Amino acid sequence: MQQRPVIGIPTQTLQSIDRIPEDLPASWVMNQRYFYACTAVGAIPWMVPLMDDEPETLRAIYDRLDGIFLPGGVDMDPTSYGCERHELCGRTDLPRDAVELMFARWALEDGKPVLGVCRGMQVINVAAGGNLVQDCGELYTGAMKHDYFPGAGWARDHLAHAVRVAEGSRLHEAFGVLEQPVNSMHHQGLCDIGSGLVATAWAPDGLVEAVEAVRDDHWLVGVQWHPEMLIDDHPGTRRLFEAFIEAANQFHAAAALA
Repeated sequence: MQQRPVIGIPTQTLQSIDRIPEDLPASWVMNQRYFYACTAVGAIPWMVPLMDDEPETLRAIYDRLDGIFLPGGVDMDPTSYGCERHELCGRTDLPRDAVELMFARWALEDGKPVLGVCRGMQVINVAAGGNLVQDCGELYTGAMKHDYFPGAGWARDHLAHAVRVAEGSRLHEAFGVLEQPVNSMHHQGLCDIGSGLVATAWAPDGLVEAVEAVRDDHWLVGVQWHPEMLIDDHPGTRRLFEAFIEAANQFHAAAALA
């Protein structure tokens, strides 16, 4: 029987979300869809608390994981990548930044498999030393519309635009095509690409839509869209998740032999 890998999914501070009553107790939350997507391809999801003041506890959690899934959510705080805050930067969650960056940097060192979506791709880039465009519409020259947010009436699985996929990349291997329509729910994006990463997909306006690890032996993929919403109806997206879980299984097997 094949091992079901344990995949860590960091949470978000409830109070970082807009329109949350101030008198609710401090809580950690996360969109259920990420957990169902990982479970659908055989993973055991593990919610990661934002105990940024407990690095030893977080390391103990990290060491028990076979892979890391970095989900979407609020903007990264510009202080997390050494920049001043622009007025168009939205709500942020510094404890979440700290924990996700910690896990991403450990994974970059260890070669532990990582899949990041939307904000998660941005976290990967910052962890590798890159930075972000704080608002694509205002600060990225020639930007097309990327912010097809559900709150503005768009379905979360709305295919907003196509991305051009690099030949020979892990995305190409999963999708089997060099152009793929994707959903789009973001207003920030990648600026300078971090060390050890390579861009593997681009929007029609040139904005980077995916990154992967340069190392062939490290399964690490970040995408700017939300594939968890497409996994049920798109075979290529399901293959991407399956490849992530298979890499986590291989990482677990190798660690058991070490």
